[in-house]
Amino acid sequence: MRLARTGRTAAVALSALAALLTPATAHAAAPVVTPRGYAPGDTVTLPVRDALAGLTVADENRAGYSRDLFKHWIDADRDGCNTRAEVLLEEAVTDPVQGAGCTLTGGTWYSPYDDRYFDAARSLDIDHRVPLAEAWDSGASAWTAKEREAYANDLDDPRALVAVSAASNRSKSDQDPSTWLPPYAGNWCEYATDWVAIKTRYRLTIDPTEQTVLAQRLAECPDQPITVTLAR
Repeated sequence: MRLARTGRTAAVALSALAALLTPATAHAAAPVVTPRGYAPGDTVTLPVRDALAGLTVADENRAGYSRDLFKHWIDADRDGCNTRAEVLLEEAVTDPVQGAGCTLTGGTWYSPYDDRYFDAARSLDIDHRVPLAEAWDSGASAWTAKEREAYANDLDDPRALVAVSAASNRSKSDQDPSTWLPPYAGNWCEYATDWVAIKTRYRLTIDPTEQTVLAQRLAECPDQPITVTLAR
């Protein structure tokens, strides 16, 4: 079942958080930082632009990447529904009928990437908001197999995995926001904000071009607070 992760929740003043985060630049990669005194499982809240400024900027390295290094889709709670099905059940606008083996029939879904509704689960892909290859490039290459499995099947943060049209997901592939944004422009602010939230949650780095484009995009969006439970 898709549930919110519990953990120590920290009440954080936004101005204090901004001061505790170390801004990164496109010229030098600073050590990966989280707000001082916080650990995996803690919850932090800060404006999205401050969260972006707190991410480490570093060049990407895809050496050794294979999608098989991120085991998915798993049935973590052994209820008969794997991660893909759990997301579809959670995000259905009209509930599907759940059959044997968690086969889903009927139901409707909304794809935010292209502002369209679909009435068949087979028309949808489950998108890793930050693609597996991008995660590898940005720090996951140093994780354990279990950590990569947890990332690939993250049901604890609803921004990590999203049901979208197969066409939009395959168009995106493993691109970051510097080369791909959802076809529906009305989703661009949400997409960029959620991208930063997931990178913050997993303390992933961003490359210089990605940082620049995200900063430009978010400058045109509300500087809304994001609440993130740190996974690392």
